[in-house]
Amino acid sequence: MVSRTYFEQTALVHLDFLYNLALKITRNEDDAQDLVQETFLRAYRFFDKYEPGTNCKAWLYRILKNTFINHYRKVHRRPNEVDFDAIEEIHERELEPQGMKIPDPEETLLNSVLRDDVRQAFLSLPKGYREALALSLIGDLSYKEIAEMMGCPIGTIMSRIHRARKLMQKQLAVHAADHSWAAPSVSERMAQAGA
Repeated sequence: MVSRTYFEQTALVHLDFLYNLALKITRNEDDAQDLVQETFLRAYRFFDKYEPGTNCKAWLYRILKNTFINHYRKVHRRPNEVDFDAIEEIHERELEPQGMKIPDPEETLLNSVLRDDVRQAFLSLPKGYREALALSLIGDLSYKEIAEMMGCPIGTIMSRIHRARKLMQKQLAVHAADHSWAAPSVSERMAQAGA
């Protein structure tokens, strides 16, 4: 039988890390809370499988990841469902008082496009690169911790994160140039200045 105190001292100390990770994965506070709760339920149920002295954070990460994947597969096998919360939210926005400040549509569009571009660049990365980069950025983990979580050597993790950053940088630069968002080159600036 698992000691509740030992579980709390070993696993629950990683609650904030798992919640932040779940929030980035699900992009929804309620779903993130559900995912973390399910992760801790499974972790507690199978805590006898945890090897004391190993990286508990990595063990919990694998449970969270597998729980999310299993839930995702289950949801996508079901027929489409109506999200009544989303409908209610739209309805409430229509009923808001008219005196409220309306956001600048250009700013809203630009922020949305930029976020979508970064998201698309991130999603186009190979899976191993995406996972390593996400753990580095979201979890603020060391290379050693990421290597333990992903079951790879530290050198592989360092290489994946470096390559992921370079690929994203290249894709975003191409996209910015396509949309004339890139900063003008030195020769372009000189021509604009009349030099």
